[in-house]
Amino acid sequence: MRKNIIIIGLIVLALILGRMILSNMDKIKTAKQRALAGVPAVTVAEVETENVQRQFEANARVTAKYRVDVLARISGYLTKSYFKEGDYVKAGQILFEIEPQEYQYAASRAKGNLENAESQYAYYQKQLARYKELVSKDYIARADYDSILSQRDAYKAQVESLQNAYNDAKRNLGYTKVKSPINGRVGMISVTEGNYVSMNSGPLTTINSYEPMYITFPLESQDFAQLARIDKSADINREVEYIFSSGQKYKYKGIQDFHDNKIDETTGTITMRATFPNPDNQLIQGDFGRIIIYSNEKDIVPVVPQTATMENQEGRFVYVLDEKNLPRMSYIKTMGELNGKWLIASGVKQGDRILTSGLQKVVPGSPVRIVESAVVDKGPQRQEGLFGKIINKIKKVFKK
Repeated sequence: MRKNIIIIGLIVLALILGRMILSNMDKIKTAKQRALAGVPAVTVAEVETENVQRQFEANARVTAKYRVDVLARISGYLTKSYFKEGDYVKAGQILFEIEPQEYQYAASRAKGNLENAESQYAYYQKQLARYKELVSKDYIARADYDSILSQRDAYKAQVESLQNAYNDAKRNLGYTKVKSPINGRVGMISVTEGNYVSMNSGPLTTINSYEPMYITFPLESQDFAQLARIDKSADINREVEYIFSSGQKYKYKGIQDFHDNKIDETTGTITMRATFPNPDNQLIQGDFGRIIIYSNEKDIVPVVPQTATMENQEGRFVYVLDEKNLPRMSYIKTMGELNGKWLIASGVKQGDRILTSGLQKVVPGSPVRIVESAVVDKGPQRQEGLFGKIINKIKKVFKK
């Protein structure tokens, strides 16, 4: 009996010691779990590349291909206008009338003078033919023939002079009808009916052509250099798109078909121009927006998942792991997106290791725990050890 009591005592003592050891092990494990809980779990991926068509943006302005100031080419009172402001007009269409009576009279007088000189010239031309025959037969003196020749030549010169005067009078009469030199849209009327106008009066109105339209834009010199590198030439046409100031994209695409021959030293940009169709008259002279110009060839660029980026007041950034697996912030400049990825212009390069999830708790320069997939730590959970199970069983036996 005594032997059984000793054995039971030893067992109880062993269980108590085991329980104490297990408790200490649980405390150590709990402390480790708590320490790990303070280190954010993150996933890591290397920066990859994509072969993409590059695009560059710039501010843009719509300009008419032709812009014409309509001027008075003669002096007189403006008697009539044949259009409303904002009308679309055709080349040759009459826009204004300048009082024509004075110019009609001048043209009539010039015509009468010309006809009179022509009749005199015709008369002396016939006389000359007659005198030429008479002088050849010595029926008249040579001096009489020379006199008729001189008269004929004088009227000939007079006819030429009066013909020029008549043409000039007709031209001025034609200017009383002020016509549109191009197809386009008329602007505001600067001088209204009843006013006296002259060549010094300034524009009566302005006409802007509307089909096609030009859009000019200053492209950064480094972007222009990138385009030339990608396309292996600067002197080629490229596809462009226009975005209105409202943010709406214009439905027709244009062609960049001109660039200036110099870089502006003040702004560091080069002026480029694109031609756009404008069948619906949506593009209006002087409008401002943005242009997107696309490279003809594709280029290899770094890409990062959009979910791997964050933003603050300074811009968009990613966390890059250094050689010690510590995260650092790297601000990136993007140049578009593709299938949920940002196309990177600067900030990271191919092969850089970036954090792709678990970013909210990351502190730059502080350790992170790299996992295969980002999970939310639920904190340490107490697990029942082997000795704990034995003790529980013994307790149940004594309770019984």
